Amino acid sequence: MTAPKFFDNTREVLFPYHSTANSFQTVDQFRERNFGRVSDKQMNMVILAIELDHLGFKIKAHGFKYGNHKIQNFFCEHATSVFSDKDQMYMQIINTMPSCSYLIIHVYRPIVNIGYNSSMKTIRKAFKFRLNTTPEIEHKFTQFADASRFIWNKALGINLHRLNNGYPIMWLSEMQFWLGIWKSSDELAFLKGIHSQSIQAPLRNLERAFKDCFDKTQPNKRCPTFKKKGVATDSFSYPQGFKIDQELNKIFLPKIGWVKYRNSRKIVGAPKNITVSRKGKYWYVSIQVEYDAMSLTHKSTSDVGIDMGIKRFATLSDGTVYNPLNSFKGKAEKLAKFQRKLKNKKKFSSNWKKVKAKITKCHEDIANARKDYLHKVSTEVCENQAMIFVEDLKIKNMSKSAKGTLDKPGKKVAQKSGLNKAILDQGWSMFFQMLEYKQDWNGGMVLKVAPHHTSQQCPLCHHTSAQNRLTQADFVCTECGLTANADDVGSINVRTRGHMALASRGIACEVNGAVMPSAAGTGGKQRCKTAPGKTGITVSLGR
Repeated sequence: MTAPKFFDNTREVLFPYHSTANSFQTVDQFRERNFGRVSDKQMNMVILAIELDHLGFKIKAHGFKYGNHKIQNFFCEHATSVFSDKDQMYMQIINTMPSCSYLIIHVYRPIVNIGYNSSMKTIRKAFKFRLNTTPEIEHKFTQFADASRFIWNKALGINLHRLNNGYPIMWLSEMQFWLGIWKSSDELAFLKGIHSQSIQAPLRNLERAFKDCFDKTQPNKRCPTFKKKGVATDSFSYPQGFKIDQELNKIFLPKIGWVKYRNSRKIVGAPKNITVSRKGKYWYVSIQVEYDAMSLTHKSTSDVGIDMGIKRFATLSDGTVYNPLNSFKGKAEKLAKFQRKLKNKKKFSSNWKKVKAKITKCHEDIANARKDYLHKVSTEVCENQAMIFVEDLKIKNMSKSAKGTLDKPGKKVAQKSGLNKAILDQGWSMFFQMLEYKQDWNGGMVLKVAPHHTSQQCPLCHHTSAQNRLTQADFVCTECGLTANADDVGSINVRTRGHMALASRGIACEVNGAVMPSAAGTGGKQRCKTAPGKTGITVSLGR
């Protein structure tokens, strides 16, 4: 077989049939793209050509009759050199695989100058699916979640008592020792019916929470708190022991059994752990996977600055405008109506539970709509921009209450409360997180810059004054007379500060074209775009 012109360093690797069949399954599950196999049972040999590209492994297959000749002079290697780690080769052999004894695999390594980065990186993702449960399964889920919350609260209470009395806290090994004692006691004998690793997981999480609490480098460190039933999310985890059958759309949970799930997309990567959680009246499973991928160079060479706002959700320095969704604002009246009804119901009565379920469903719809919109916007931005500059906003400080104290009461408390709701309704923090991990997948970069006076500084003469922005939307420079939309000015200043930050790090940016694109309009659609002239920015990441 002849290798493609853009590949070199061809190697022929010979593996026994059983290990190669497992490798086939590994590639089929974890490499996602174009897996081909030969099902002709008369053939005793299959030749595969593996091509490496930015999407993963592409596998093409064809076969021929080789007779009874022996195969010699092949360079033999272990399968993990091609198909990643040993722990990924656990899938069973497919019955439709040809009954041959050996397979020849041709491995092509890409040459340097076709857009690849030679380094590899490990990517962790999570796939979330809704479970199709029965009342019996839901009862078991509730037992597992209650036991997990009970272990967390009991271990946390002991550690807080030790801290208050000047004793060191118990770490994981000591807590696991006490867990064994609790399970053997008559009072807590119900823990024996719960999978051991599911009740050990909260102990590991508690140890990590205390380490983060005592870590001075953590920006938002705080002491772990108790989990209250009905308030905290009902969930439990399996670090191992589970099984996933994607063809039959079901998952095996130890001490629970096989459970059907809604298979909306293919799982890519080696499953590391799973978490079962309840949201509203439905149960979901989150499967965390891990796989190795080549570090890519972003297909685009442009960069952009983003100014976040309320009237406009995001304004890009190239003139693109994304209008806000305001998912909470759209259902605020409906939510308030349900909450007023709940107030007049007897707590934990049947009617109270019905109204409570409606409130939960309303909150779930609000969160799902916001997350869907943020995913759409972040994906579109990350696919078109190699470098993204955003403001380093302190959202927690921006949304603080203005009520003050009894001695010093605040001013315009109601107005500030409405502003806080509008800020939190946008989901800026979640949007920044999506930009960061999606750019990491695509080979791009996200850089945060100082947000101070971005909408009060003139992008032409660099004059900074509060008088430049007397209204929320309009910017008029008191020095040079530049007139523009304040959000457009903010996005351009964010981009300029990003270039300055890159220059201070020794990363080159070549800027050609207009300093400021044409101002963007405001349309009635959720996502409104303008078409300004391209600036021709070329960013060198210095890799």
